[in-house]
Amino acid sequence: MSTLIRAEFRKLLATRMWMWALLVAVVLGGGMVGLLTLVGPENFDPPMPGLDTGDGVRSVLGMLGFTVIVPAALGTLAMTSEYRHRTATYTFLFAPKRWQVLTAKIVVFGVAGLVYGVVLTGTAAAGFFGGVAARGVTPGMTSADILTLLGRLAVAMAVYTLLGVAAGALIRNQIAALAVVVGYLYMGELILMMIPGVKLLYPLLPGGATASLTGFTYIADTLADQLATSPVSLLSPVGGALLLTGYALVAAVAAVLVPMRRDVH
Repeated sequence: MSTLIRAEFRKLLATRMWMWALLVAVVLGGGMVGLLTLVGPENFDPPMPGLDTGDGVRSVLGMLGFTVIVPAALGTLAMTSEYRHRTATYTFLFAPKRWQVLTAKIVVFGVAGLVYGVVLTGTAAAGFFGGVAARGVTPGMTSADILTLLGRLAVAMAVYTLLGVAAGALIRNQIAALAVVVGYLYMGELILMMIPGVKLLYPLLPGGATASLTGFTYIADTLADQLATSPVSLLSPVGGALLLTGYALVAAVAAVLVPMRRDVH
């Protein structure tokens, strides 16, 4: 396992993908959050609570929840590239036990996803505090609560990276895997939320678990207003984190159970 983990880290550091990923994290974190803070959520369309309220702070920082699609796609690419570049044959011949290979990938990309999340939320913190200082606004949450929220967002990024790795292990075709992951995260749950009755399951879906973890309920509340229904009750932040982790573990176990002969021809 230690040899496999070292090999995965070397492969990771040998590519430029994650260098660009960290650059994207800086742009999305510091750039997007800084801009939203300077504009002010009260000037959004539709308007949202100002930054002098807790809801306003969560609305701006919670926007980072939309970016989980980036680490999920990176995790998917990391796994499916083994098949696209035909390195899976050598990998599984070197380590015939599929669970060991996938475990090594989960460890390495879990760390990579957490680093991505820390860079994202660290620059977001800089953009947010710089923005409120420039506007002379006192945030509606304490600094400790804001940093705790950003920490939960960093964890969400790591978990979505693992979900991407598991999805890539299950769906070997890179384009198909990306289409499934991006399509579901981008619009799949929004469509499900519009179906009567199914909306009640939203707290148990990955998007609902993420909303629980980040406290960002804007989508659920907006859809409830549009559909003239009551908002769904989300899980606690701890419950959301555990549910997201459970999704990643279930997907990883399912990927391990796929016969290895599919990978080596």
